[in-house]
Amino acid sequence: MLSLEMNSRSRHKRSLLNLTGAAVISFAAMSAAFARDAAPETDVASEPPLHMLVSLDEQKIKVYRGLDLIEVSSISSGKRGHSTPTGVFSILEKRRKHFSNLYDNAPMPFMQRLTWSGIALHVGRLPGYPASHGCIRLPKAFAQSLYSMTERGMHVVVTRGEANPLGVHHAVLPQPYVPETEVASLTDETIAADPALRGAIQEAPLQANLPAVQPENPYFDQPLRMIITPQKAPSRIQVLQQLLNQMGFNAGPEDGVMGRKTRAAISLYQEGAELPVTGHLTNALEFRIHADAGYEEPKNATLRIRRKFRDVYSAPVSIKDIDQEIGTHVFTAMDFKPGDSSVEWMAVSAEGERGGASMDVLDRIEMSKKVALEVSRMLTPGSSLTVTDRNFTRNTGLGTDFVVITR
Repeated sequence: MLSLEMNSRSRHKRSLLNLTGAAVISFAAMSAAFARDAAPETDVASEPPLHMLVSLDEQKIKVYRGLDLIEVSSISSGKRGHSTPTGVFSILEKRRKHFSNLYDNAPMPFMQRLTWSGIALHVGRLPGYPASHGCIRLPKAFAQSLYSMTERGMHVVVTRGEANPLGVHHAVLPQPYVPETEVASLTDETIAADPALRGAIQEAPLQANLPAVQPENPYFDQPLRMIITPQKAPSRIQVLQQLLNQMGFNAGPEDGVMGRKTRAAISLYQEGAELPVTGHLTNALEFRIHADAGYEEPKNATLRIRRKFRDVYSAPVSIKDIDQEIGTHVFTAMDFKPGDSSVEWMAVSAEGERGGASMDVLDRIEMSKKVALEVSRMLTPGSSLTVTDRNFTRNTGLGTDFVVITR
């Protein structure tokens, strides 16, 4: 009997303990949930873009979050005969453990590749002067911390002297697309056809504001890489041959050579236009042919856009004073959210004063409304626009952004 009573009391005690434990667990869970709800959410996508500036003269690397400097470290760049190239790069590949396939399988911990030809950021010895085979060596602790912060596609600008980002405002820099509000009105015929709409509303037509819905950009978390470069214009004779051929005169191949067929086509045109038949090209005759063919001066530059290392868009634009130096300038959009109507931009001049200030270069760019609208629809946070007169094709290919070598 005593045993039964003790067993009963033990079961009752265990039940109370279970209930108490459950209550404690439940309270802890509720507290954690409350803490999660009360804690402010961190929106990583709303942070300004991360980017790096490397100065070879200073032997330093600076890491920026937008315009804010957050990290600085010493480096060791390429020694004489193996100098580190300057220019605009992106992180193409990341590996915690990597070994050189060029230099005796040398270890390159926390490697972040900038070119497929072998230039990278990685852990290495820092003697206080340029000593590498072209790579940018970093202290171990800094390289490890940096590795955890970066992503593929992040910009790295390598300059000879010091460079710093500056905030810029300019009309040619794209802004996020926000559709205009559409207004739907009820016509008199619609009102007359529906008895429920007749009466008081006949005195003033009913209007309903229907906000246009902006389609969600499926690539909003993927920055664009844009570049504007001068386009080599066709020769004067090539344009003439093209126009004469379009108008039915056989000017021969459009090779820019004033040959027999081209002179014969000019003579036929002069005869049909009741002009003196000479077969020779003059400024006045060239102007006349341009007018008759409806010729418009072509754009002298091209805008190209890549997303995730692939071409997605191309359009002609114009640069004023095309014969003057441009330099290399990188403009980067700061953070913004879907539905925002504006975004701040920052600029970095990758070649110092060559080509003038970044704002002066923007003043020289002309973009049609159509192109500006199309780019605006595509714009995402962290997108960048490089304007340069340097060649980018040699180091730009599959699996890269636009790579611009300035040295």
